[in-house]
Amino acid sequence: MARPRSTLLAPPAWLTAGFRPAPVPVPWAAVGRAAVALSAPLAVGLAVGQPAYGALVSMGALSGVIGDTADAYRMRIFNIAVPQLFGAVGVTLGTLVFGHGWVAVAVLTLVALVSGMISSIGAVASVSGLLLLLNAVIGAGLPMPDPWWKAPLLLTLGGLFVLLLTLLGWPLRRAAPERSAVAATYRSVADLYGAAGTSAYDEKRQAVTASLNQSYDLILARRARQHGRAPSLVRLLAQLNVVVPLVEAAPAAHLRARLHGPLPATIPAAVRALADAVDEGRTGAPEPDLPTPERPAEKAVDHALRYAAAVVHEAETDPANVDDRLGRPAALRVRARRATRAVLLSEASWRYGLRLALCIGLAQALVSLIAVPRSYWVALTVTFVMKPDFGSVFSRAVLRAFGTAAGLLLAALVLAEVPRGWWDVPVMCVLAALIPAFSAKGYAFQTAAITPVILLLSDTLNQQGFDLVMPRLYDSLIGCGIALIAGYLLWPESWHTRIGDRLADAVADTAAYVACAFTGNGGDPGDQGGRLRARRKLYRDLSTVRSEFQRALTEPPPTGTRAAAWWPLVVAVERIVDATTAARIRVDHGAPSPDPAEVTAVERELRELADGLRGADTLVEVRTDLHGDESGVLEPLRQEVRAARAIAGPDLR
Repeated sequence: MARPRSTLLAPPAWLTAGFRPAPVPVPWAAVGRAAVALSAPLAVGLAVGQPAYGALVSMGALSGVIGDTADAYRMRIFNIAVPQLFGAVGVTLGTLVFGHGWVAVAVLTLVALVSGMISSIGAVASVSGLLLLLNAVIGAGLPMPDPWWKAPLLLTLGGLFVLLLTLLGWPLRRAAPERSAVAATYRSVADLYGAAGTSAYDEKRQAVTASLNQSYDLILARRARQHGRAPSLVRLLAQLNVVVPLVEAAPAAHLRARLHGPLPATIPAAVRALADAVDEGRTGAPEPDLPTPERPAEKAVDHALRYAAAVVHEAETDPANVDDRLGRPAALRVRARRATRAVLLSEASWRYGLRLALCIGLAQALVSLIAVPRSYWVALTVTFVMKPDFGSVFSRAVLRAFGTAAGLLLAALVLAEVPRGWWDVPVMCVLAALIPAFSAKGYAFQTAAITPVILLLSDTLNQQGFDLVMPRLYDSLIGCGIALIAGYLLWPESWHTRIGDRLADAVADTAAYVACAFTGNGGDPGDQGGRLRARRKLYRDLSTVRSEFQRALTEPPPTGTRAAAWWPLVVAVERIVDATTAARIRVDHGAPSPDPAEVTAVERELRELADGLRGADTLVEVRTDLHGDESGVLEPLRQEVRAARAIAGPDLR
């Protein structure tokens, strides 16, 4: 049957995915902070007769707003303050080479290399690398006030102003973000148990993984040196630790619900009650009223739930009884040494740094050879498009072009109709509020919100008015073109994605987890630390693999179509991990242990699957012949392994 003409003319899904706004709530607190942080400096600058100074402080505040992505207050200090230092260094370097032609090209290219390399370390380093390059480009492209130290000082003041606004609630709320995160983890576990036995289980389990990751990151990051001095964090860590047995018991409960019907409603209700107790800081509640367990899975859930209730409701937590079950952060010097080694020796770090340096060098060389007014916008566009953790370079270039066009349309209306001067303050208040609101919706929406803000601030510095609009559109298109050609098409990895290698690594780690669960130290119920850490690391890695695949889905063919074909295998591997955990939990609560030969056979099949996937561009058929006790605990695991190997077949090429 022929496809409708409208379907044939419709753009492909990989191209339009970024234009659908993400279904996330508006962060109203961030909206209010952004409105005040960017408009107040303009008002002060106008009041003292120095509007350009006010614009520079607002630019620094814009950087702080972009970097304010954490929940916990201590993390916000790092997320805002540390990138500001890199931004100050960047604008200083840019100011010193302003108007120096090829010297500016060389310096910005070197800055781009460093920026790209340090961006691979982590979230804070990524924002720091962005601001280092961003402010260097602005400093090299816009005239800054003399002497040279004034611009970095004003920009840093803007970032610190955002930090001050962010920390206003600290005396009253302190550990509230961490407590809310732990309560949210409990609620996600309640949703998981509510979905046991249904098709929604996989989605809920992914939500639990994300929530657990966030909670541990927040609490362990704060608690690195506060074990005995922060009772509230000790208590939260204890409450979070007892979620782990509940999460481990969930796969067994899911299997039980599939075979024998849904779980009693009292189980998810009891978990939600614990979430409320954590959120409100309540203690001393009675034991939960639960049905009498009969099967091993039910016993596991009952034991985990009663244990969690006892810890959540106890009046005081003994720090000596709270262990860092999933590992405590290493000392700062150790983490710094690891990060430095990763930057200098990592192939991915050098590869991205060189790509970014090539694009920035070409952008600066182009505007040095061709008269492009206010040419900093070309390199600015390249900087945002090539940002490593924003998604696909190809889709970002497309989204950047459309987002810039929408933002320029709004800026044109403002520049054409609104008089310069005090009217800039209320206009900036409204436009700044859109940045956090739109950033949560997607990259194109973020670009559309940031573009008019940067244009209005630039106009305050150079007074070009409406004449800024069309050159900025041309510059953006040039920057997108450079990123597409020099940052995407010229690099083979853009066309030959390594998602197969990443997935193969995850499958090999899953095989190791199977061995750890039944034959290694993790198989000893008295020593579960190794198994717990292996499972948490595996879930984190699978979450990263899932993110890589989702990014690859937005790439044009062949990468996007290949990722779509392999996607079911990602889900299958996650189910194998769940089945392994369920089997281990059932053994811990009375089910007979499996024959070691059965465990070895499953491990062998997974390693063969990993070998078949590694380095492959297409899925290939791999036959499996797994046999064992059909009534034993490993039978569901064998079924999942068979399903995974059946997915890796020629019909998905």
